[in-house]
Amino acid sequence: MTPETLNHIFFTELLGMPVFDLKHRRIARVKDAAVVPLIHSARIDRFLVSAGGPWLSVRYDQIASISLRHGIQLSNERLYPYHSDEYMLRMQRDLLDQQIIDVNGRKVVRVNDVTLEVRRDDRDCLLIYEIDVGVRSVFRRLVQGLPSAWVRGMQKAIPPNSIRWEFCNIVEADPLRRLRLNISHDRLELMHPADLADIVEELGPAEREAIIGTLDSEVAAEALSEIDPKMQATILEALEPEVAADIVEEMSPDQAADALGQMEDETTEEIIDEMDEEPGEEVRELMEYDEDTAGGMMNTEAILMPLETTLDDALKKLRDHEDLLESTHVLFLTSADGKVTAAVPLARLFLADGATPLSELAVERLIATKPSEKKNRVAELFDKYNLLALPVLEEDGTLAGVITADDIIAMLRKK
Repeated sequence: MTPETLNHIFFTELLGMPVFDLKHRRIARVKDAAVVPLIHSARIDRFLVSAGGPWLSVRYDQIASISLRHGIQLSNERLYPYHSDEYMLRMQRDLLDQQIIDVNGRKVVRVNDVTLEVRRDDRDCLLIYEIDVGVRSVFRRLVQGLPSAWVRGMQKAIPPNSIRWEFCNIVEADPLRRLRLNISHDRLELMHPADLADIVEELGPAEREAIIGTLDSEVAAEALSEIDPKMQATILEALEPEVAADIVEEMSPDQAADALGQMEDETTEEIIDEMDEEPGEEVRELMEYDEDTAGGMMNTEAILMPLETTLDDALKKLRDHEDLLESTHVLFLTSADGKVTAAVPLARLFLADGATPLSELAVERLIATKPSEKKNRVAELFDKYNLLALPVLEEDGTLAGVITADDIIAMLRKK
């Protein structure tokens, strides 16, 4: 259903609309209107009006009728001075010209006007129906104040471009205000991290921080992982250390180290101090490596199993590493003294029966490197041996970390 088939009013038409008392005397004109999301996500709860002096507040339940022809007719004319309310989302002040995330279009757009549905029951009320973002709404802004019938006739030649209100997420620069508005981020959190990252990159610095800081920490980490480390660092630096730490803990250690490595030492330490001990130490260790070496590329998360492990036992243990399976292509076998001796591609686990030792499924030759190896040489190893993962071994043969094909792709893209 399009707005043209609805009983609707544009916000640009609502501004300046006359307000009449019980005797149909004009007592004011509309200056703004506000939603209180904690009460109702779409209904206009307050109309802010003035006759030239201080603003007054009209509640939605004080209105008898609303129309373009007859204006706003009150059913209760006891009005009170308007006082700013942190829980209000005002159309003129907080919505027009602000940035909106179109979760369906996966992009950031600017609000030019708002389409309001007139809901008629015992009394008339207005509900936000759509956010208008196209040329048609720009035209209405340019000719605002001219007769509505003329404006509506002229705009018919311009294609509409709008987003249903329920598909919008408001971008508010103040994270505390966003939380108080209680606007759901469910639709953002369901987006693919790469799409969410594209949106975050389109926003200004304050808006980026507001979005990332109020998302679930795991979703925020996945989105940040798709963004350049320098921008990651800028966003994380602006957040409270405990919020940043929660997000960093959800990132892979190598990505976390890359992001924290872009920050001032003092800020980095504040964030790491807020992290749990084990992930904090992992990140600290990775930050000691030169970023142009294998140590600076590797991730410390890997699946290790004893050399004598059977396939049945391996499958049981893999259930304990559910969080790593999505990014793991190879598991590594270790001798009794902890040295990595073999690599088993996960795909080979489907080719044998349960009693088969993993050592029989290992690749013929273990290809490995050391933490000090240069990036270019690491890339050559992946290309030469068609690797999905490359173990990085300490001098004593124990595992320092793993480099995956994704790391090589990311490196080549930067070049």
